Amino acid sequence: MEKGNGCCFSAMTSNPTILVLVTIITVILTRVLYIMYQSGKPLHNTAPQSVSTLIVLGSGGHTAEMLNLLSMLQKDRFTPRFYIAAATDNMSLQKAHLMEKSLVDMTGGEALESAQFMQIYRSREVGQSYITSVVTTIIAIAHALWIMIKIRPQVILCNGPGTCLPLCVIAFLFKVVGIRWSSTFYVESIARVRRLSLSGLLLYKLHMADQFFVQWPQLQKKYPRAHYVGCLM
Repeated sequence: MEKGNGCCFSAMTSNPTILVLVTIITVILTRVLYIMYQSGKPLHNTAPQSVSTLIVLGSGGHTAEMLNLLSMLQKDRFTPRFYIAAATDNMSLQKAHLMEKSLVDMTGGEALESAQFMQIYRSREVGQSYITSVVTTIIAIAHALWIMIKIRPQVILCNGPGTCLPLCVIAFLFKVVGIRWSSTFYVESIARVRRLSLSGLLLYKLHMADQFFVQWPQLQKKYPRAHYVGCLM
């Protein structure tokens, strides 16, 4: 057995291609583990300057919760703001636009100018077959990549819609390759009392959210890396 292992090691070291591949894989895995370790720590930018913020909106209750959360944020801290919703969801962007417009009286017209509104392809529509969703997911990821390259946000705020997954995955990859460190803040919907949504579960398990918040104490006990913040609605 020892002789066999020695032969494998000798063959690997004598072949430059294999050695380079092993080195590259080791470096990538080390970098990924480092990023996962760093996730959950405070924002790297601790200075009181503004940070570009990407806000992912979902339909219905998701948007209502997110806008309620945004009402508590320091608007001058999280600016410019980029609102994004699914291509088939016009109502959410209209609500976000109205909220930004309501800030005009308080800021002298600067609030709306610092906000941008855009749409992204859905990975999967409600009731869509899983086979066809493979194609739409690829399209959504490509579109999300273009958006992330264009915006390169410092902060990402999301609370459960599937629309956030491609954006968060790309943000994580950007960290790995050193393009941009985007701190992802995920707030699980108040409707999730005993278990996480699929989006939340994936972001939690893969350590893609820098800060993960839940609104029910039993969820925090089940997922100890999450922060219990009480009901935000």
